[in-house]
Amino acid sequence: MRAQSTEHRAQKRKSAVREWVESIVVAFILATIIRTFVIQAFKIPTGSMRSTLLEGDLILVNKFIYGAKIPFTDLSLPALMQPKRGDVIVFIYPDSPKKDFIKRLAGLPGETLEIKNGTVYVNDKPLIDSIFNQRYYYNRGEFGQEGRKIKIPDDNFFVLGDNSATSQDSRYWGFVPYKNLLGRAILIYWPLQRIRIIR
Repeated sequence: MRAQSTEHRAQKRKSAVREWVESIVVAFILATIIRTFVIQAFKIPTGSMRSTLLEGDLILVNKFIYGAKIPFTDLSLPALMQPKRGDVIVFIYPDSPKKDFIKRLAGLPGETLEIKNGTVYVNDKPLIDSIFNQRYYYNRGEFGQEGRKIKIPDDNFFVLGDNSATSQDSRYWGFVPYKNLLGRAILIYWPLQRIRIIR
């Protein structure tokens, strides 16, 4: 009787440990799937997007909206919508695949963009949306020179930091290919006093 009882307790312990391990494995797999295909947290490292985003802000990025990348392939899931002007996007930095950047989408494929007197012009018309016309954009970098009109290639985007004085953006290094898009920034979730939808 005693031997059976001891064996029974050992089996119960093994069963409990197994359930615990299985729960951890399932949680890890779900977290990995969510992080890869649905939503991912990022930390803002610099002031290039001030005052929309501040250094140290923790944000959530919607990864499935533009079609999440399938790891270890060149494939993506179907996009729910196309990127639009004004979106705050996270992307793989074209000059270094190991870096992720965050900027605001200013120019779309096929458009002509110019920065003149602090204003962004697209196809010779000033951007009048408050997201853009309340900021001053400086003529800096190879692609942001005064008097230069930039033709944006197909399947590429022109991005700008909201803090134009300090932002290393498309003015300096050019265009963001569609394939480099990781997602759209949707929410600041930390610090608590800065919780808000990103616009």
